[in-house]
Amino acid sequence: MADIQDIIRDQVQKHAIVLYMKGNPRAPQCGFSARAVQLLQQAGAEDLFTVDVLADPQIRDGIKKFANWPTIPQLYIGGEFVGGSDIMADLFQQGELQKLVSRAKTPQG
Repeated sequence: MADIQDIIRDQVQKHAIVLYMKGNPRAPQCGFSARAVQLLQQAGAEDLFTVDVLADPQIRDGIKKFANWPTIPQLYIGGEFVGGSDIMADLFQQGELQKLVSRAKTPQG
């Protein structure tokens, strides 16, 4: 079986926008995850890959170590760690989250 860090790295690199959250976009299991999904939708994210950390304890623990960030949700855009829901809200207010999402949708090449 692959190392959990390798699995997370693969998810983050394979998808333009990845949100590690509690629950899923249709049924978030905490207010911070619900807020993160709402912000991404308002920012125009269409191709959002989500991972429910409640479904896999290894992912739940592993993602905290992956970015050295203790809380969930965690957002990755273009393979880079962006932050949690508070950082996402700040970026959204500044118009930066919309720019990150827009660039993530732009095909490379």
